[in-house]
Amino acid sequence: MLPLARLPHLRRVPAVVLAALLGTGLVVGAARVLAGLPLATTGQDYHEPGTQPGSLMHSIVDSTGCTGCHSGYDEAQEPYRRWAASMMGQAGRDPIFHAALAIANQDAAESGQLCLRCHAPGAWLDGRGVPGDGSALDPQLGDLDGVTCNFCHRMVDPVYRPGWSPPVDAAILAALPEPPVASPHTGQFVIDPQDRRRGPFDLGVFFYHSWEKSHYHVDSRLCGTCHDVSNPALSRQLDGSYQLNTANQAHPTQEAADEFPVERTFSEWSLSDYAQREIDTGGRFGGTAPTVSSCQDCHMPRITGTACVPALGGAVRPDLPQHDFNGANSWVLSAIRNLYPDSETGLSAASVAASQTRNQQMLAAGSELRLARDAAGLRVRILNHGGHKLPTGYGEGRRMWINVRFLNASAQLVAERGAYDSGTAVLTGGDTKVFELVQGLDATMAGVTGLPQGESFHFVLNNTVLKDNRIPPRGFTNAGFEAIQAAPVGASFAEQQYWDDTLFAIPPGAVTAEVRLYHQTSSKEYIEFLQSENTTNSAGTTAYNQWVATGKSAPVLMQFGSIALGANSYFAPVPYGLGKRSSNGSVPVLGFTGSPSLSTGGMTLTISNGMPNKLAVALCSRSMASTPFAGATRLIGDPSWNAGATMLGPTGSGTIPVPPATSIGSSLRNYQIVMRDPAGSFGIGLSNALHVQFAP
Repeated sequence: MLPLARLPHLRRVPAVVLAALLGTGLVVGAARVLAGLPLATTGQDYHEPGTQPGSLMHSIVDSTGCTGCHSGYDEAQEPYRRWAASMMGQAGRDPIFHAALAIANQDAAESGQLCLRCHAPGAWLDGRGVPGDGSALDPQLGDLDGVTCNFCHRMVDPVYRPGWSPPVDAAILAALPEPPVASPHTGQFVIDPQDRRRGPFDLGVFFYHSWEKSHYHVDSRLCGTCHDVSNPALSRQLDGSYQLNTANQAHPTQEAADEFPVERTFSEWSLSDYAQREIDTGGRFGGTAPTVSSCQDCHMPRITGTACVPALGGAVRPDLPQHDFNGANSWVLSAIRNLYPDSETGLSAASVAASQTRNQQMLAAGSELRLARDAAGLRVRILNHGGHKLPTGYGEGRRMWINVRFLNASAQLVAERGAYDSGTAVLTGGDTKVFELVQGLDATMAGVTGLPQGESFHFVLNNTVLKDNRIPPRGFTNAGFEAIQAAPVGASFAEQQYWDDTLFAIPPGAVTAEVRLYHQTSSKEYIEFLQSENTTNSAGTTAYNQWVATGKSAPVLMQFGSIALGANSYFAPVPYGLGKRSSNGSVPVLGFTGSPSLSTGGMTLTISNGMPNKLAVALCSRSMASTPFAGATRLIGDPSWNAGATMLGPTGSGTIPVPPATSIGSSLRNYQIVMRDPAGSFGIGLSNALHVQFAP
């Protein structure tokens, strides 16, 4: 038996549980003899708590059973056809999934059971997730429909809340032999054993099917069930590494923090500003809703409409969630149409084109491009307006990069950075910044598997993060993202920074620059891996052939901008952080007018929604921060200084001119407003902050 010091995943386990674990030999890292691949794992290594196979009184209903009431009247409103044209609706047909599933099972026996939990949950609950290669899936039962209507609408909040949860949920949760952990992840879902369908609306007198009103269905925790993914066969050690558990044993804690992080999309959102408060994004997200907060707000934008055939009495609602599930996938739906008949998938040429357009719009809405020029060269700033990293999700083969084309006075190309050859699908990435998550194998795992140490697409074997320079969301803190296993690797971001700056040297003869931001769903390197490494079946070749047939995952243009390279220019200041809600219910907002200049001034801080007729002081610092202060957050670091003051007017508005700053050295400034709020906590009000990079 290993010493306790070698068991970091047990540090938070109660002593009585720890003793039981040690007594039964559930010890991570115990000696095991492994001769290459596949690892000698079983379904037990990938076991998760929650509702278990064979425990439902009523099986998950095939989604085609929902079309009679929820399709065929107006595609802009109806749930079915928009859901079918999403990756949620085709998760069981995705050729990339099937290729990756084959290799996962080649690498670790029965590891595919973990994947099938979320890609084919109805089949998994009926016991057809075994074997883990997906060979038991039955298309006639709707197993390939992925995350189906009936599955989502039978999900139960794992935390019972009186007055919030449907009353029947108390008994459902109490009857679970294995309740999920406090923050479910990796498919640790709870499903109503009976076919009682849940949603956020009160249906009143309703005869078509059993129903329960569920607040959980507008709660981001529902999405987190499958959009935080961990590998339970690996456990975190005291040195921060992740190593294999004893074979044929469930993970001792089944907590995400103790398992290797494959995806952390939900956790990234949970530490963003969006999780703290509804935010007005200026119409980027949310449909008819002016503010957004939850996953559903952005990925299921609201409209006025009905979710049911009008002739059947469908209620018209002003806040109907569209079942879009917009994401970033640019080509797989087209491949699915090539592989399966529309009569089976519910797809059409029009619905796929519309879905792909929505995904492109989502990528554009979630990003912003800003350009500046100074003595050092061309500066490119990418801002992340989404609620999670940019890009996020499944990291393998997914990337985003900056393309720069320097042009001379005749508009001829002088030099290019981040060039992409559409014919060969080769990206020249060494001369630009590529935003991506790169995982791989450490020396220990390389020794166990016989594979090379370093970068790897063998996701079920990967046990270390080698690069993660994806742009954090608003509200980012280094300590917070370290805690959710999503800290930047090979990159650094200041507290609260939700943008990235890249400097490009300007080549001789260049007078203008065109800058593009691209996103690609599946890189050539990843697709070739899926084809070459698959020795089980033809799934890898199928994925490769479809990748070729549909345009080799052509990069999607997210942003475009151009800049003249003659005179110096500046970035517009960036607001960051959240203001403190004042005693009168308002939230102070710090903005600006004018241009930030070191030499001449010309910029003015503006305050709105502040405390009427109270003193407001602008504090300034060279650094950003996330420090608890006065019941909120101090967003600027130390040392800081007073940069001016004003008495706010009757509406809580005011201005503070920013004087020339040539004597302060660094061109970077961060401002936050502190104001009097006698009736508020600590008697102090706080605004958001403003990051300013002054130009000469």
